[in-house]
Amino acid sequence: MALESSGAVLIEGPKMCGKTRTAVEHATSVLYMGDPAKIEDYLMLAVTSPSTLLEGDTPRLIDEWQVAPRLWNGVRFEVDQRGLYGQFILTGSAVPVDDPTLHTGTGRITRILMRPMTLFESLESSGDVSMNSLFNGDEIKGKSPLTIKDIAFALLRGGWPASVKEKGPAALTHARNYVKAVMNTDVSRVDGVKKSPARVRKLLHSLARNTSTTANLKTVMADIDGEGTDGIKSDKTVTAYMNALQRLFVTEDIPAWGPHMRSKVPLRSHNKRHFIDPSIAAAILRISPEGLLNDFNTFGLLFESLCVRDIRVYAQALDGEVYHYRDKNGLEADVIIHLYDGRGGAIEIKMGSNEIEKAVKNLIKLRDKIDLDEMGEPSFLAVITAGEYAYRRNDGIYIVPIGCLKD
Repeated sequence: MALESSGAVLIEGPKMCGKTRTAVEHATSVLYMGDPAKIEDYLMLAVTSPSTLLEGDTPRLIDEWQVAPRLWNGVRFEVDQRGLYGQFILTGSAVPVDDPTLHTGTGRITRILMRPMTLFESLESSGDVSMNSLFNGDEIKGKSPLTIKDIAFALLRGGWPASVKEKGPAALTHARNYVKAVMNTDVSRVDGVKKSPARVRKLLHSLARNTSTTANLKTVMADIDGEGTDGIKSDKTVTAYMNALQRLFVTEDIPAWGPHMRSKVPLRSHNKRHFIDPSIAAAILRISPEGLLNDFNTFGLLFESLCVRDIRVYAQALDGEVYHYRDKNGLEADVIIHLYDGRGGAIEIKMGSNEIEKAVKNLIKLRDKIDLDEMGEPSFLAVITAGEYAYRRNDGIYIVPIGCLKD
């Protein structure tokens, strides 16, 4: 546990994902920086006497610490002075503007990124197949309880704890309200620079349409421009807007993987566009469950984003990072997982069973192109599907429904 090996722990991630509730369960005392009745006093103390705000039984939770960024250095100083583990828990739904006066916190503050709930955490995946079992090369079997309609609804609802508790249409409102808050207030508040809600909406709409693609900045700008007036005219402005969305943990792109390859075919280096939860893209595009079931192209892209969300959480539990692969000949893998211990695996995500054979051929081609002397044999190759049964093929490639997977 991070509190047992670090003076302070920072839990960061998007709004509504359960950071505060999780932190409260481990804290002995709490300071809510966002308390409207006390925020003015807290902000004044953060400047004049930050140590006063840090007094209290430990671990002490400082909720939404980024409201007063100077508390960061105060926490770091207190950790140094006390020389003890488990002193503070910080939570934050935004990364403050870069400030050269803030210490990095290295060696004192451990960062933990918290994402929305996976299908296993929302009790919808059977959990018959663990990510760890794939890395271990185990035999697998399992059955997903999820139909295509179930997956469509879970995708539109998202992994927000408040929405998971709801049933029916009410469960879909949380993602929509989240998007409205981002457009109208949050994206300007995160860095103190006022931004046009109309332009933010256009940018979000472009990113939603390009979910699960490697659309570059030029493509995004052209897409925005195609929506008519009040577009974003410079790449500098688009970059600033996109940085604000990243600071809010609204978007979380997948970086490109750059392995040692036998082939000299150039690799694509563009990130793959994703929101931290697929429900954000669905809410921006104003898609209903019925509309999604009638548009399998969009469904497929958002299904990939749903799988990426869950895979990221499961990989994080194994101390792993997630990438994607694509070369200029079009050979790709939707997800590459690289663990800290050096093991790796490649995943293709295909919603329909008719696409499995194509995905398998892609994975085999990729494996054959990797310089195994430099990179080592991949621990596993897998196709994640929207299907029903999990199994291992005779060629060793795993077929795993997302409704069977867990960490």
